[in-house]
Amino acid sequence: MAHIIVVGNEKGGSGKSTTCMHIATALARLGKRVGALDLDLRQRSFGRYVENRRAFTASHGLNLPTPDYRDLPELDPAQLTPGENPYDARLSAAVSELEPRVDFILIDCPGSHTRLSQVAHSLADTLVTPLNDSFVDFDLLARIDPETGKVKGPSIYSEMVWQARQLRAQAGLKPIDWLVVRNRLGVQQMHNKKKVGAALEDLSRRIGFRIAPGFSERVIFRELFPRGLTLLDLKDTGVDQLNMSNIAARQELRDLVTELRLPGVTPDF
Repeated sequence: MAHIIVVGNEKGGSGKSTTCMHIATALARLGKRVGALDLDLRQRSFGRYVENRRAFTASHGLNLPTPDYRDLPELDPAQLTPGENPYDARLSAAVSELEPRVDFILIDCPGSHTRLSQVAHSLADTLVTPLNDSFVDFDLLARIDPETGKVKGPSIYSEMVWQARQLRAQAGLKPIDWLVVRNRLGVQQMHNKKKVGAALEDLSRRIGFRIAPGFSERVIFRELFPRGLTLLDLKDTGVDQLNMSNIAARQELRDLVTELRLPGVTPDF
């Protein structure tokens, strides 16, 4: 069965779609068959990213490794069993269609709590939660005492992950491997970085997730999206000499894929 990677966080702007596209492309470049779904049915940032890639490669005669992206199928209401949720059925149909064809399925969740997101989390073998390095984003994971900096208890998103874990346990499935990724780590604001890091370490021990550094804030990520490109595609599109920022960003991606600890994956790019 395909290994399902869900990228989720109930907040926009944390880098979910960028993270999805780079993980999916990295796996495709490593020779893995990769399926992709976007559950943000309105914004579709991940879906648009893949569509931009297909359009760019077609117009430039390129053959770049690309995930097999699918929209959720529309279903005839008459096909649903009594009481069946139509969103559950659409997601189930999409996963069932991809599973025999791919090694990994990347699922990008919306930056809000939705039925689709909730169900997707229960399907996750690996859950990746990108987090901007601030207490604004941290608040989705846990409440914190403003005076002591101590974690007071899990918050809304952590509770949803706990519910997904309970559903998987009841179904006899293996536990979710949850990785919280700290995006936009800056070289400045060291005091804030240390406080967020300490709070994450405390919380990780209490509710069971791993922590990894993600992507720094870089202009190149905003430039790549319109062409559907990733950091791994630059040399294939005419960029012969990578600057130091691009080299550092590629290393961040390599480190992230390594930290995911996916079955049969050894980063070599």
